[in-house]
Amino acid sequence: MPVLTHDEARARAQLLDVHRYAIELDLTTGEETFDSHTVITFALRADADTFVELQPAHLRSAMLDGRPLDPASLDGNRLPLKNLAAGEHELRVDAAMRYSRTSEGMHRFTDPADGEIYVYTQLYMNDVQRVFPAFDQPDLKAVFDVSVTAPEGWTVLANGVTEQQADGRWQAAPTPLLSTCLIAVAAGPWHCVRTEHRGIPVGWYCRHSMAPYLDADADELFEITTQCFDRYHEKFDEPYPFDSYDQAFVPEFNTLAMENPGLVTFAEERLFRSAVTDTERQARAVSIAHEMAHMWFGNLVTLTWWDDIWLNESFAEYMGYQIVEEATRFSGTWVRFGIARKAWGYDADQRPSTHPVAPRVVEDTATALLNFDGISYAKGASALRQLVTWLGEKDFLAGINTHFARHKYANATLADFIDSLATSTQRDVHAWADSWLRTTGVDTLTPVVTPGDNGTYTLTVHHVGDRPHRIAVGLYDRDLGDDEGRLTLRERLDIDVPQTAPRPISKRPALLLLNDGDLTYAKVRFDPGSLDTVHKSLTGLPDPLTRAVTWNALRDAVRDGELAATAYLEAARAHLPHETDPAIIQGVLAFASAHIADRYLPAEERPAALNTLSALCRDLIHCTGGDNPGLRLIAVRHFIDVAAHPDTIAAWLTDGSVAGGPELDPELRWRILARLAVLGAANEAAIAAELRRDPSATGQEGATRCRAALPDEEAKAKAWDAMFATDVGNDLSNYLFTATAQGFWQPEQLDLLLTYVPRYYPDAIAIAARRGPAIAKAAAKHAFPIHAINAETLRLGQEHLSSGAPTPMLRRGLADQLDDLARALRVREQ
Repeated sequence: MPVLTHDEARARAQLLDVHRYAIELDLTTGEETFDSHTVITFALRADADTFVELQPAHLRSAMLDGRPLDPASLDGNRLPLKNLAAGEHELRVDAAMRYSRTSEGMHRFTDPADGEIYVYTQLYMNDVQRVFPAFDQPDLKAVFDVSVTAPEGWTVLANGVTEQQADGRWQAAPTPLLSTCLIAVAAGPWHCVRTEHRGIPVGWYCRHSMAPYLDADADELFEITTQCFDRYHEKFDEPYPFDSYDQAFVPEFNTLAMENPGLVTFAEERLFRSAVTDTERQARAVSIAHEMAHMWFGNLVTLTWWDDIWLNESFAEYMGYQIVEEATRFSGTWVRFGIARKAWGYDADQRPSTHPVAPRVVEDTATALLNFDGISYAKGASALRQLVTWLGEKDFLAGINTHFARHKYANATLADFIDSLATSTQRDVHAWADSWLRTTGVDTLTPVVTPGDNGTYTLTVHHVGDRPHRIAVGLYDRDLGDDEGRLTLRERLDIDVPQTAPRPISKRPALLLLNDGDLTYAKVRFDPGSLDTVHKSLTGLPDPLTRAVTWNALRDAVRDGELAATAYLEAARAHLPHETDPAIIQGVLAFASAHIADRYLPAEERPAALNTLSALCRDLIHCTGGDNPGLRLIAVRHFIDVAAHPDTIAAWLTDGSVAGGPELDPELRWRILARLAVLGAANEAAIAAELRRDPSATGQEGATRCRAALPDEEAKAKAWDAMFATDVGNDLSNYLFTATAQGFWQPEQLDLLLTYVPRYYPDAIAIAARRGPAIAKAAAKHAFPIHAINAETLRLGQEHLSSGAPTPMLRRGLADQLDDLARALRVREQ
C-alpha cells in the first residue's frame, strides 16, 4: 500500500484548498466494522487530477460532484479523482471501516471485567484513512463536523463539545481549522468526573470498571490540569484555542498519550490501580503538561510536513518538564528527565539510525513515523533547554509568542520558527539551529586541569564535537573533618565551549563536574582525581540533579567501554542505600539489572551480579522503613525482578504482603508470579487462580506474560504461535502481543530458547508485513531475542536486515537492536 511522499504532499498542497469535512460514523453495525459516511468540500486552484486516501473494509459508493465513481478504482489506499476543473468540488464517500486491535485507526476493546465495549481513535500520521476518507497531510487544514451514532447508554466524546440527539446520535461542535491527524472520537459507557475552569468545561474519563481509581485521583488530576492551564496562560499571549478540555484514559493505547485538540487520550497505565511512587505521579503530571503544550504548539500552529516533528514533540517535552516544575507540587522534574529520558536520547543518537533533530529530508510518511524517538523528544528537549540557557527565557518566550501570532490556525516550518525567535534577540539563532538541529551525534566534554604558577590551576574543556555549549562547571570539595563523604560546592563556573582561553581556578577541587545542572546535551568525563572522588563520595553531592549528571556519566562510560560494568555495580552497591531521590534509585537499578546483569556481563558472571543487586535491594528495603514508601516500593519491585531463588518472594505472595509493607496489590502480585514462573516455581494452576482473583484487562496481560515465561517447551511453543502464527482470526491485540513477548525471552532460559533465535527474524518480518507498524514496533522492541548475546545472533540479524525484506518500522527497530547487541559484545570484551 503506497505511502504519501513529501513531493506528492507538496504538489497537493499547492493544488488544493480543503474547506470542510462532514463525517457521520455509525458504531452500531457489528463487532468487526463500523459505517463511515463523509462529505468533503474542497477547491482546486487549477485543472488537475488528485486523490484522496481511504482504507475501507468495503467501499460502498463514492460520488464526485454528483456523479458516481467506480469503487473498483480504489488503488490500495488511494481513490483517484480525475479530470477535475479548477473551482469548487464535493466528494461523498460511503464505506464500512474495520475496527483495529492495535490502536491504529478506530480501536475496539471489550472490557473483560464487565463485558462493556469501548472504542476510540488514534489517527496520527496516516491512520485517518482507516476511519474516514481524507486528504491526509498536515498542511491541508479544514473544519470538521463530526456526528456519531452509538449504542444506548454510551457517551461520545470528540474534539468539541458533544450533544446527544435522537436515535443514539451525538453531534460534536464544528472544529476550527485542524489537520486531519488531530481528529478524535471516543465512545463507550465512560465514567467521568467534570469541572469547569476559566469558563472551559474540563473532564476526565475512564472505563466504568476503572471508576474507583479515577475517583481516587480526581482531585490531583484536576489540580494538575488547572495549574498547568494557568501557567501556560501566563507564558502564552494566545488563549486556549478550543471549546473544551477533556482527557480520557483509554485501553490498549499504543503510545503514552495523544494531543487531540479538546480530547487528549492517555494510556490507562497513567490511571493507577496499584501503589505507585511520587516519581510516577510526577511522570503523569509531565504527560498532562506535555499534551497541553501541544494545544498551542502542534494544534494551533501545526508543522507543514513531518520533517518538523521536533517542532511538536521537542517543544512539548521541554515545556512539560518545565511547567510541572514551576506550577505544581512536584519538584525535581529535571532529575527524572536527566536520569531517564535523556539516556533515551543519548542511546538513540549513537546508533546508525540516528538523524538530526530537524532532518532536512523526510521523504514519506513511513520514514516520518520512525522519527518519533529519543532524538525528537529527549534530544530535542535538551536542545531547547540549552537554547533557553543561551537566549534567556524572556527572549525565548517572546519569540514563541511571535510564532503563535504569525501562524495560528495555520502551518509553519523550522525556518518560520527560527525567524520568529530572531525577532526577540540579537543572537544568531539561525547559526544555533544549524549547529544543534541539523547535526547528529553526541558531543563529549572532558576536563583538563593544568597546574600553573603559585599553586593555581587552569581548566580547559576538551571538546569532541562541533556544537557550541553553555555549561556550568561545579567545583566540589570535602569538608574538613567530615568522615561521611559529604561534598560542598565551592564554586560554580559558567563556561562557553569551545573556550577562547583556559579558565583559571584557585585550586584543584576534589571533584570537578562538567555540565553541573544538566543544561546541555553532551557526554561528560572525569579527570582521574574526580573519578576517584565519585567512587568514594558520590552520594555526598548535595543536589540530586548533580548526582543524576554524575550517574549518567558513569552509565555512558560503561556503554563506551571506559568503565568496567562491575565498577558500576560496585558504585550502586555503595551509594544507592544512601540515596534519597526515587528517580535516581529507579534509573540506576534499571540500568544495573536490565543492561549490566542481563546483557553486559557474561552469563557466568550474572548470578554474582544478581546477588549484588538482591543485597542492595534488601538494604534499601530495610533502610527506607516506613518513612519513604516510594523508595521502599522501588526496592521491592527490583528485589522481585532480580530474585535468583523463589523462597522469599513466594512467601510474600502467600502472605499477601512484604514484612513492614507494602501490601501486595495486583501489580506486585503479578510481578512476583511472573518471576516465579521464570524460576520454575509457578504453574498454570497458580496463574489461573491469580486471574480469577484479578480478571481485569491488566490481569489478562499479567496472566499472558506469566504463561509465556514458564520454562516449558509446550508453553514456549504456544506463546510463539500466539505472536507469530498466520491465523488472522487469532491475532493478539497490541497489548497482549507485548505481554507475550515480554514473558517469552528470559536470560535464565537461554538453552530452552536457543532454537527460537533463528526463527525470530523471518517470523518478525512476516508479522510486520501482515499486521502493520504498531505490531512491527512491538516485535522489534519486545520480541527480539535480547538476551542472546553472541556473534551468531548478530550475524543472522545483519543477514536479514540486508535482505530488504523488513518493513520500515521493523527495519529501524532491528537496526537499533543489532547495534545494541554489538555494543553489548564490545563491552563484554573489555
